[in-house]
Amino acid sequence: MPFELHPTLKADTNWIGDFPLCRILLSKETIGPWFILVPKMDGLRELHQLSDENQVQFMKESSWLSRNMEAFAHPDKLNIAALGNMVPQLHIHHVARYQTDLAWPAPVWGNTTGNQSEPSLQETLVKQWQSHLSEIKEFKPA
Repeated sequence: MPFELHPTLKADTNWIGDFPLCRILLSKETIGPWFILVPKMDGLRELHQLSDENQVQFMKESSWLSRNMEAFAHPDKLNIAALGNMVPQLHIHHVARYQTDLAWPAPVWGNTTGNQSEPSLQETLVKQWQSHLSEIKEFKPA
């Protein structure tokens, strides 16, 4: 069965690229940058449902993304979490947080406006991140 992205994730994000295990998405939420890693396997709800080998691969991909978010976006803090209360498909949020963001110091979950970036800004952000990530040899766009 081919991998299928949950409709909510599809509607609320833009595709950035793919790692060997995970799809990299950029949230349209105005706070951020806010990335979401989604293992490209159907039927997963929890991280422990990945094989041991894929758990290690996930950590490599998450750590790589986190290091590059720090290098490119210079956040004050990264928030990384898998909630899944609204979208059951396994997905892990990677949110760059700044002391100046609208939710600081509270968690972003439930503390944002729910507003999406303007389409032109989203397009610019997608191109910037795709360009930045494609310059790094470990990143393999689909």
